[in-house]
Amino acid sequence: MFTKMLTTIFVITAAFTVLTFASPAPKMAGTDNNMAITPIVARDTDIAAASGKFTYYNLGPGACGTFHGDGDYVVALSHADFDPSTPNGNPNNNPLCGKRLRASYNGKNVDVTVADRCVSCNSGDLRFRHLDLNPAAFGVIQGTWQYI
Repeated sequence: MFTKMLTTIFVITAAFTVLTFASPAPKMAGTDNNMAITPIVARDTDIAAASGKFTYYNLGPGACGTFHGDGDYVVALSHADFDPSTPNGNPNNNPLCGKRLRASYNGKNVDVTVADRCVSCNSGDLRFRHLDLNPAAFGVIQGTWQYI
């Protein structure tokens, strides 16, 4: 009798502990978890085309508030290009988030999505994730880009 009561108390305590500390997992880009998603509304920007340094970075949660994996073609814009469009200081609501652009280098093009901001970049610079711009292969290259 005592063992059964002790087991019941243990199970109830364990269940309560799990429910108390449970939290939803972060939303990964491209997944459907039945949550309402607020659409991102892009606006025209002052930059028709730009040139700058193209570099590589390891991606974490971006300034746009989304998570991306190794297979996602995303970039970080320079803070000088990103910040002026940030409403009320909240980068998650920046209309540049989710905007597509075409980057060009040496006659080759790639279409990528804005997902982050780069504090150490100058205006026109892009930081790439998932391109063959890893430091050992290329380091820093000079390229051009435009919104599409």
